[in-house]
Amino acid sequence: MNKVEIILVDDHRIVCEGLKSMLSDSDDITVLGCVRTLPELLIKLRILTIHVIVLSCYEPGENDIEMIRIIQREHPQIKILILAMTAQESFILRTMKAGAKGFLSKDSDRSELIEAILTLRNGYDYYSKPISEIILRKYLHNPATNGILKNQPAGPLSEREMEVLRLFAESYTNREIADKLFVSIRTVESHKNNIMRKINLKTTVDMVKFAIKNNLIEI
Repeated sequence: MNKVEIILVDDHRIVCEGLKSMLSDSDDITVLGCVRTLPELLIKLRILTIHVIVLSCYEPGENDIEMIRIIQREHPQIKILILAMTAQESFILRTMKAGAKGFLSKDSDRSELIEAILTLRNGYDYYSKPISEIILRKYLHNPATNGILKNQPAGPLSEREMEVLRLFAESYTNREIADKLFVSIRTVESHKNNIMRKINLKTTVDMVKFAIKNNLIEI
């Protein structure tokens, strides 16, 4: 696969430089620039091929949500990864609704940032452990959302796929699942793809919901 081409969005130059430096030696990712404002970003998106946008959010506000909406409306093929200083449930859910496909908390490290970018490029959503737990709690306490996966059986899945599903639903990252099962990250992603295809799930969040409804994890 070709390198994932990304752009950084952050108001602080020192943060941009830090993120760029952090990703500079990755064999899989190329940082094509760093911008501070939406107009700057939209100009870049018109002239560059961008796969993933890493958007830094410091204080949850409508400006960030509107930026996500505009990007998704004008460039729906580009995936947006939120790098946030806050993990407020309402903000996480609003970014998801606006169109963001990934969310990392301020405690995430370099390896997880890289994993998140690659996961989004491969067509999947990505949420760090604390964020996944918040989504789980929201789902469990909102009966109105329970029906979507209620009647889907777990039967078509192989034993290894069931194992991957359980681990993912328990908030393990792709890397942690790979280490635990002694396989590659690419193999884990392949299992996730097969799981979603077999039981007709569209996102990795749906995988978590499916695991809950089928009692594959203890909550």
